[in-house]
Amino acid sequence: MIKYFLFFLLAFVFFSSSCKKDKVERIPSVPINISVPINSVQYNDLNTIGGWVYVTGGYRGLIIYRLNNDDFLCYDRACPYHPSAEGARIEVESSGLIAVDSLCGSRFFLSDGSVLKGPSTLPLKSYQTTFDGNYVSVFN
Repeated sequence: MIKYFLFFLLAFVFFSSSCKKDKVERIPSVPINISVPINSVQYNDLNTIGGWVYVTGGYRGLIIYRLNNDDFLCYDRACPYHPSAEGARIEVESSGLIAVDSLCGSRFFLSDGSVLKGPSTLPLKSYQTTFDGNYVSVFN
């Protein structure tokens, strides 16, 4: 009887420990509802396709990127790899096409937020946007 008990106990320990997955740290949800006037001098870079600006909001700040004449994208500046790590903040490279976290080295395409190079396997956290011709609204 004791042999069976030990067998089941060892089997349980083996199977329960082998099924553990790494805990994925998520970027916390933060309510966002802002409007950015693209005709303002402060946001003048949004008047050209491929232009981008940093904006206050989100978990670690926001990047608003102009994809084309009518579409804007908005990403949180928190790195999806370790969003709570001190100093982990996404910055746009001088090319204006790639965003990078200098802490972990993850690189992302601004055109869709996808991962160009890891260690992050998750894309940038994005927020919904609308554009009325004068204001880019960002919300969730």
